[in-house]
Amino acid sequence: MAEKNHGNFKFRFSEFFLIGLLLLSGVSLGFSTGGFVLNLKKIGFTVVSSVEKGVHFFVDGTVNTFNAVKELHKLKKDYNDLVIKLENYEQMQRSNADIRKENERLREQLGFSISLVEKNIPAQIISRNLDNAYSYLTIDKGATSGIKKNMPVVAFQNGNQGLVGKVVQVGTFTSQIMPIYNYDNMVSCRIQNTRDLGLVSGSGSQDRPLNLQYIRKRVMEDLSYGDIVVTSGENDNYMRDIPIGTISKITSLDYNSLLNIEIVPIIDFARLENVIVVNQRELNDRKN
Repeated sequence: MAEKNHGNFKFRFSEFFLIGLLLLSGVSLGFSTGGFVLNLKKIGFTVVSSVEKGVHFFVDGTVNTFNAVKELHKLKKDYNDLVIKLENYEQMQRSNADIRKENERLREQLGFSISLVEKNIPAQIISRNLDNAYSYLTIDKGATSGIKKNMPVVAFQNGNQGLVGKVVQVGTFTSQIMPIYNYDNMVSCRIQNTRDLGLVSGSGSQDRPLNLQYIRKRVMEDLSYGDIVVTSGENDNYMRDIPIGTISKITSLDYNSLLNIEIVPIIDFARLENVIVVNQRELNDRKN
């Protein structure tokens, strides 16, 4: 049994030995012909080139990302600068438009001021008291500019001449005007086309119509909506034929021989900025 096993062992060892010799011969042959060297070189080149390619891709991607972020930051800054420039341009355009409108208003006022026969003082409204029915306007001219109490105040607005009110208080550099819509203001007037005499009184608000009183019922057929009501020039309070407003409503009551008439002021007081105070005692000094 022992010999038999020993023989089997020898047989297996010799087989393994033979296989080892064959492998060794193959490896030797491969090295001698350069095949393995070439394969190792190819493998090494493939590995190294792949690593280089990966590194290049990573570095290139990082650089591109950095450049993109930098470019985006620059674009954002340029955009913000353009927005600011656009806002400044729009503001400049609005300012220029406001200046042109203001110049047009001042030219209108100047032309109207020169056309008046009586001496006059252009002024600007600087404050308003709109809290109650006894409202007043304050202007930036006073005694030093020649303004006196009870002087009439007119304006030129949107191509129309109209009555504003009268001066009721004079300071050194400012004055106070009682506008025609003040509840206490009464103006002797006439309907322009019929010449009927009446009295205009304020309703206490610049947003409500004025009241025209003492117009007889029998002239109702001669009246029309839109008829102009002007100053009568009586009692020396105001110049003659200064437009006050236009008829907007006519009411006839059975028990009353007089008409109830409402008129809308010629002047839009909510948009009024500049006025002219008139000195009826002196003539306008026209300079050619």
